[in-house]
Amino acid sequence: MFSKRVMKNDKKILVGKIVAFQGVRGDVRVQTYTATPGDFRDLKILSDKFATEDFKFVRALPNSNVIIAHVKGFEDRTSAEVLRGTELFVERDTLPNAKDGEYYQSDLIGFDVIQNNKKIGTVDGFQNFGAGDIIELENGDMISFKGADVDLDKKTIFVK
Repeated sequence: MFSKRVMKNDKKILVGKIVAFQGVRGDVRVQTYTATPGDFRDLKILSDKFATEDFKFVRALPNSNVIIAHVKGFEDRTSAEVLRGTELFVERDTLPNAKDGEYYQSDLIGFDVIQNNKKIGTVDGFQNFGAGDIIELENGDMISFKGADVDLDKKTIFVK
């Protein structure tokens, strides 16, 4: 549902990244990793560059997974530029419970990964470099998450 990058034993989940500034008043563009960009309206964003209460959702861009936001204290284009690349997190326990048949990727860490009826590893994390979700295994291998079947009861992911 939410994260595109989650690492083992981490209580924080990456939900977005500041990718550029927007306009001359210090607004920023945020690449969102949430189910819908509008989810940012209700999230308590954590960052090492500003306080949670300083982050303000402004608007979602239509037909995009990018939002416009404003960070208090960064009031012009030049100051907002230093925020480029800033990762935005939420605390895992602040997210709502997943609905039936849904899950958070962070909940899949530690699951066995099966390909062609053979265990190929254990989930250590997830990555997304722009072409889709990738499962990162504990041995460092990576495999596409696209089309995978998740069995929550057996703690197993079946990949193609």
